[in-house]
Amino acid sequence: MGPTGADHAATPAVPDAHIAAVRGFFMELQDRICTALEQADGGARFVEDAWQREPQPQAGTLAGHGRTRVLKEGAVFEQGGVNFSAVSGSRLPAAASAHRPELAGAPWTAMGVSLVLHPRNPYLPTTHMNVRFLQAHVATSARSWWFGGGFDLTPFYPFDEDIRHWHAVARAALARFDADLYPRWKQWCDEYFHLKHRNETRGVGGVFFDDLDAGGFERCFGITRSVGTAFLEAYLPIVQRRRTMPWGEREREFQLYRRGRYVEFNLVYDRGTLFGLQSGGRTESILMSLPPRVRFEYDYRVAPGSPEARLADYLRPRDWLGDD
Repeated sequence: MGPTGADHAATPAVPDAHIAAVRGFFMELQDRICTALEQADGGARFVEDAWQREPQPQAGTLAGHGRTRVLKEGAVFEQGGVNFSAVSGSRLPAAASAHRPELAGAPWTAMGVSLVLHPRNPYLPTTHMNVRFLQAHVATSARSWWFGGGFDLTPFYPFDEDIRHWHAVARAALARFDADLYPRWKQWCDEYFHLKHRNETRGVGGVFFDDLDAGGFERCFGITRSVGTAFLEAYLPIVQRRRTMPWGEREREFQLYRRGRYVEFNLVYDRGTLFGLQSGGRTESILMSLPPRVRFEYDYRVAPGSPEARLADYLRPRDWLGDD
């Protein structure tokens, strides 16, 4: 199976007990990540906005609830959000059914955890992680449920040792299930987080998967748990290495400019953003991923040979673990 294809087989409806297990893991994962990030920051705490969504049939959304947690103006993180949501709709949005036309317009339920962290220090990368589960309620469909997720890293001043560590953790998280998963999903990540209009990747990648139902529910849930759990192991060592590096106005201005690329991708290409907006989701939670401060500049150019110019060579697919 190619990296842009679906990972699927026959998928009967999921028992309620399995749905409850997924929900329980996602909520526990949110708790665990928030606790670890607060400890790493040391200066701020997450504020929770628990929300309940009433039925809005005109938007295709029947009901929903979630816990949006945002940390602001911390010692390490300028802003970060870690969200849990569980929503149900009467018509599957186009972003989710584009590759599954037999499910177009079907009722659906979805839940997941998503996070984006925008550090204060320009030498510390922005990062994103997401794990999710979706089920379409169509009795005749052979593809009624699937998992998806992944994590990726967006440095402004990249360090090879950080990137190799990031990818090594991603590979290890998948290796016990299938040694072929990491190279396939690493390639899928490179292709997914590609800004076509800039001809560059959003960052240095990681892993990305969607439409996962091959091998049955327990295997797919296990893979998703492994990816979600691996995030802190991948990111926190980078935080410890880079959090105290000195920086000034030059690095800050470059960081703010490059954050603009993050905005461009999320608003133009990101399937999660499109899914949320198309399903009539909670706008504040959906757009939590955007950076708190950003700048755009017409025809911006970096000086040749400068530290900022190094980044361009990293914004293309590369085999980071080829020497291992």
